[in-house]
Amino acid sequence: MEEIRKSAKTVDDAIAAALADLGAAREEVDITVIDEGSKGFLGMFGSKDAVVLVKKNFNPEKEAETFLKEVFLSMGLIVKIKTEQKDKHLYIDLTGDDMGILIGKRGQTLDALQYLVNLVVNKKSPYYISVMLDTENYRQRRKETLESLAFNLAKKVKHTKRNVVLEPMNPYERRIIHSALQNDRFVTTYSEGEEPYRNVVITLK
Repeated sequence: MEEIRKSAKTVDDAIAAALADLGAAREEVDITVIDEGSKGFLGMFGSKDAVVLVKKNFNPEKEAETFLKEVFLSMGLIVKIKTEQKDKHLYIDLTGDDMGILIGKRGQTLDALQYLVNLVVNKKSPYYISVMLDTENYRQRRKETLESLAFNLAKKVKHTKRNVVLEPMNPYERRIIHSALQNDRFVTTYSEGEEPYRNVVITLK
């Protein structure tokens, strides 16, 4: 439930009832007073209840955290979730035991989880928010590994004068390869194939 309309004898009572039903604090909602109500004659005759519309404010960090907690609970994992939003980017860092389970082979599980969080957050967001999910500094370590791989394979292409086709990668990892070699004077890169089996090719210029 994201919004609720409530009536009570006073505006404050109506707001309190709405907050209780929404399970939200006052600072987490937007309140519209539809009718302030009236006490009527002698406080008894012709009295009218106050009516308010209370709507939850969109909070990307809370949306992501709530979703991830449900996922980890179903997986039987105890994970600490740290979120930080900068402009239209949401960074989420996960810590706990057995984080290798969340990373998966070549980060596939982490990528899948990141994709799902993206969907959850952007379903309600009025603007697109880019979500980056990480644990144990995996993203940075993977970036360094791919950059090293790109430089080594570029040397191989220069030596053998034959193209090298890398294993299928997601768009984020392909960008790392392209970026690492974009200023190389002797080789260039391009992608081929269809998702999710799209490859980077390193070739002589």
